[in-house]
Amino acid sequence: MNNPKRIAGTLIVLAVFGSALFYALRSNQQTQALEHEQSAVAQTAPLKGLIAVDVEPFFKDERVTKLLARQRLPVQAVRVGSRDMAAKLDEAPDFFLASGVVAANMILDAARKANKPATQSSPFHSPLVVASWEPVAKILVANQMAKPIAPKVYGLDMEKLTEAMLAKKRWRDLKDSGEYAVSRSVLVSTTDIRRSNSAAMYLALTSQALNGEVVSDRAQGQALAQKLAELFKRQGFQENYVNGAFDDYLSIGMGKTPMAFIYEQQMLGQAQKAGGSLRPEMVLMYPQPTIVNKLVVVAMTERGKKLAELLATSKELQAVALEQGFRTGDPAAFAATAKQAGLAVDAQLRQVVDPPSFDLMFEMIDIVSREMNQ
Repeated sequence: MNNPKRIAGTLIVLAVFGSALFYALRSNQQTQALEHEQSAVAQTAPLKGLIAVDVEPFFKDERVTKLLARQRLPVQAVRVGSRDMAAKLDEAPDFFLASGVVAANMILDAARKANKPATQSSPFHSPLVVASWEPVAKILVANQMAKPIAPKVYGLDMEKLTEAMLAKKRWRDLKDSGEYAVSRSVLVSTTDIRRSNSAAMYLALTSQALNGEVVSDRAQGQALAQKLAELFKRQGFQENYVNGAFDDYLSIGMGKTPMAFIYEQQMLGQAQKAGGSLRPEMVLMYPQPTIVNKLVVVAMTERGKKLAELLATSKELQAVALEQGFRTGDPAAFAATAKQAGLAVDAQLRQVVDPPSFDLMFEMIDIVSREMNQ
């Protein structure tokens, strides 16, 4: 073999060897980086969070758990009743995720008294609605207690409805009640106010309806709570969590639950589930006015704050929240989600009120709770 050929062959061998060495080293570096990342993730202590039942499916979603792990913010979530959270500061969680500002303010008040720093933010929200049925909605329209907003969407006159309920009207007493001329009382099914945030928001709405504005006077609030307690007592057994009331609405139907006080999120989340299509006669009624329930992160540590920021800013996490029926800071995305799911909603809420102040709301809940215990 002549010299030029020998040199060329040597260069080829060197090139092949060099390429193999380069790729081997790069592969080894990539493997080491991956192992390092997996090790770091595995060694990251999970954040301890006490969460409301509303967001339990969110934290169980595989996409959420993977993203939080990548961000070194894995979460160990324990479901707790929102109004029980304030008593659990001694469990030293990194964060609470409470359903409703009343429960969140209770946590903040307890943290202040215990000299523990806490911050709050709300990444998701959902208005309170009444899940009902087309025949029921038509009866309420005939009796000026509701009006159509769009197909399968109604506005509910809370003042007139509350007065009818307090007057102990029965469905058969109402005008044009032929499709639901039953002897049961006109009542909205709620959860147990002693345990559940949604029932507390129902008290806030009915008290506002009777008062003409948000209750701010203590004596007035006490009197209204005493009067409205019967709307809870006359229901009979009530579920502790809003999921139970919604399950009755879905599975048993109009005979058991003609009107269920729920979060809009539940209806939209159900509409998006595989095989979770809603019955054609199901409708949404929006109280006029309604209350928007905020899911509030109360962060107790720096890592808790980082999680709160991520929940509010991550497009991937916000997309999962939308898929589960929550509203986020993007109204257009919510409207598109509802349309794709085939659920008629009131995308632009025009009448929204706040609940009474924390102290007054808590006192009103306490009055109704005492009445329930008698």
